[in-house]
Amino acid sequence: MSDLLSLSHVSKVYRQGGMLSRRQIVAVNDVSLSLGDEPEILSIVGESGSGKSTIAAMILGQTAPTSGDLTFRGNPVAIHGRSERRAFMREVQPVLQNPFEAFNPLKRVDRYLFETARNFAPTGVKPDRADVERMADEALAHIGLTLAEVKGRFPHELSGGQLQRTAIARALIPQPRLLVADEPVSMVDASLRMAIVNLFGQLKKDLGLSIIYITHDLATAYYISDRIIIMKKGEIVEQGGARAVLDNPQHPYSRALKEAVLSTTPEMEPAALG
Repeated sequence: MSDLLSLSHVSKVYRQGGMLSRRQIVAVNDVSLSLGDEPEILSIVGESGSGKSTIAAMILGQTAPTSGDLTFRGNPVAIHGRSERRAFMREVQPVLQNPFEAFNPLKRVDRYLFETARNFAPTGVKPDRADVERMADEALAHIGLTLAEVKGRFPHELSGGQLQRTAIARALIPQPRLLVADEPVSMVDASLRMAIVNLFGQLKKDLGLSIIYITHDLATAYYISDRIIIMKKGEIVEQGGARAVLDNPQHPYSRALKEAVLSTTPEMEPAALG
């Protein structure tokens, strides 16, 4: 059985100054990682410029690797046409950093949910309004909201936490196998961050989702992850089980990162996972 997701010796190099320029920026260098068929949360942790968001973009098919192999369910992530894109997005969905950028401020939030439901209805089925509303309401129920709470409202009428949860619900409508969450709590009030992090753990348990959680925040990664990858300047410097890596980091950069930012307050202890 093939892995759900596999990156094998993947690199991404950008050229600066046009096609003829020799100046290159290596955003990702020789990265290999995989997700098996069992649901898990894999955190990719690093500071700004570490390459973690470039990895997310490659996994989502938004940019192609310069070298190496990237596959989902054994097939290359190389999306050329609209039908291929839609089939891929049924199984792999993004959750973006800033929910206020994911929604047009002049467009009601429920329209995004309804459009996603229409676009990803089962093949050959044209859903009616009741079907569309049911799909949206079911997705919202997974993240602790109802359609009645968001229906007819514009993005500015929801809190940042409500809007990010709505964005997660929208990603759930196609019933994907993998969520790629790129800094999903960095724009949310600190008091609400753990609620959203806990939500990812619940979605893994309830829906059998795998989640790639990209963050600079070691504390939430320690709390929620099954495995963790620590990146520096485009390279993996350490990886393994989250507890093993963060309780006893081996690489000097991992140790420095932990000393700088990890705060094991009581609510962040592993026992809180239940």
